[in-house]
This record gives sequence, structure tokens and C-alpha cells, in this order.
Amino acid sequence: MKAIAITIDEDTLNRIDEIVHKSVPRTNRSRVIRAAVKEFVATELQRDREASEREIFKKNRARLERQARALISEQAKP
Repeated sequence: MKAIAITIDEDTLNRIDEIVHKSVPRTNRSRVIRAAVKEFVATELQRDREASEREIFKKNRARLERQARALISEQAKP
């Protein structure tokens, strides 16, 4: 792990301290901030994956629609 310095406004820092003091088991500011950053990074990575998947679907829309119709047609046969 690497130590870094960040600047946080007073209101946010006070809210973090409230969370830290209410937490059970006891935690600390660093752990709360690391968890928040980790969640942010995971959310952004997921957003990037979803955007990439949307582009893939958009690019292949016609082929996927044909395949879906063919599959539905095949399943509808007695």
C-alpha cells in the first residue's frame, strides 16, 4: 500500500469522522476513504465495460436480431 496526501473539505471530513465513530467494528478514516475509492473505481470500470458492450451490440445489432428471430422461429415449431 502506498500513502498519499489528499485535500478534503471540512464538511466531508466531518461526515467521514461521523461514519468512523458509528462503525462497528471500529474503523478509521483511511479505511473508509479506501473503501469509497475502491467502490468508485469498480463503478467506473463497470461503466466502461457496459459502454464497450453497448458498442458491440450496436455494431452487431442486425446480425443479433436475425439470430434472435431464427431462434424464436425454431422454438415456435411444433
